[in-house]
Amino acid sequence: MTLLQAIVLGIVQGLTEFLPVSSSAHLALIPWALGWQDPGLAFDVSLHLGTLIAVLWFFREEWLRLIRSAIAILTTRRLDTPEKRRVLYLIIATIPGAIAGLLLEHYAEDTFRSPTLIAIVLIVLGVLLWLADKVAPQLQSMDDMTWGQALALGIAQCFALVPGVSRSGSTITAGRALGFDRESAAVFSFLMSMPIIGGAALKEVPKALHQHGLSPQMVVGVLASAISGWLAIRVLLRYVSRHSYGVFALYRVLLGVGVLLLVYSRR
Repeated sequence: MTLLQAIVLGIVQGLTEFLPVSSSAHLALIPWALGWQDPGLAFDVSLHLGTLIAVLWFFREEWLRLIRSAIAILTTRRLDTPEKRRVLYLIIATIPGAIAGLLLEHYAEDTFRSPTLIAIVLIVLGVLLWLADKVAPQLQSMDDMTWGQALALGIAQCFALVPGVSRSGSTITAGRALGFDRESAAVFSFLMSMPIIGGAALKEVPKALHQHGLSPQMVVGVLASAISGWLAIRVLLRYVSRHSYGVFALYRVLLGVGVLLLVYSRR
């Protein structure tokens, strides 16, 4: 892998991790479409270090409030504020994804990376995102969340193991279907990404270091991912405060159709 390829993949990871268009799909499709050697899942997950840095830095004030609330829960044993309840809901939302990741790791590394499967999933989730965003009312904020809704969002996150689903895409779609406003659905999706991304990075980064060492490609890829990830969060939150998710749904459908056409042309 060249430095340019690592930078491109890092930028793609950062931009698409938080936009509901599937970072794993793009990381699998770009090497396949351009004829590059597939860097493998370990390198892909290493790039998640960059997006982890981005979400921690962008929401640093929110994380500090959540940490203080977690300490307060331990000392008071009460869930009497929205921030305290949010800590509990983030824990609940993390559990299904963690279990699914452990059980389906082998499929995520191999079977799920088929271009045809990715294309179909891109289209299906694009349609579901458009329907949920168009039909569901914007009645709830994060402060109105219940534990059952947090669990539903966590289950939705499990489907992100399939490239093309998109972790942010599945959770934002579920959030909108449950009636959360567009910005709340996005913010909670970003917050609940931290434990999953952090856990995956802790598991896979040592593998990447063992395979490739601390290479210049990995360093520049992580830096590119962090910068583009921070930008993606900023742009998306500003965009959805005034617009729908329709443009992302359309992009998913068009990309999926394009991939299917490319698959067919290569047969």
